[in-house]
Amino acid sequence: MTQQHSSRSKPLQTLLGLGIVVLAGGLAWGASSVSSEAGYGGVGPNFLPWVVSAALLVCGVLCVAHALTGGFRELEEGSGDERAHWKGFIWVSAGLLLNAMLITTLGFILSCALCFVLSVRGFKSSEGELDLRLQSWIKDSAIGIAVAAPVYWMFTQLLAINLPGLTNTGWL
Repeated sequence: MTQQHSSRSKPLQTLLGLGIVVLAGGLAWGASSVSSEAGYGGVGPNFLPWVVSAALLVCGVLCVAHALTGGFRELEEGSGDERAHWKGFIWVSAGLLLNAMLITTLGFILSCALCFVLSVRGFKSSEGELDLRLQSWIKDSAIGIAVAAPVYWMFTQLLAINLPGLTNTGWL
């Protein structure tokens, strides 16, 4: 790492650590409003948010401590481009936003498959390998459905957690 890059990164590393601490505090604040009534297994629904909050707090404090005592150790140079790849960002953002907008209309499986397809376009675009042929769209759609369907079935059929479906059967 160059001297100029190193001297500039320490304040950013400290800021990153402080951001993680703030995130932990926000999660803890949210967890405090979740019911602590014990359920199955003797833990309440707020147990996991408290665990994640505590873990984030430890990580944030360690990041700040590292940044203040010489910076992150053995930090490799970044392998990415100097600038963001905006076309890829737009593809991935479109996938996430459409997923959120259409999940109650298309159901979990199809909206997540759409998110997968558009995200693949974004990541491939950033690698210079964007493929817009119909065959590629069909292949990625099949993979997206193959990933989303078992997740949907596990949550709805095995865990009895309601996710939006295309039909009322609980299978689509």
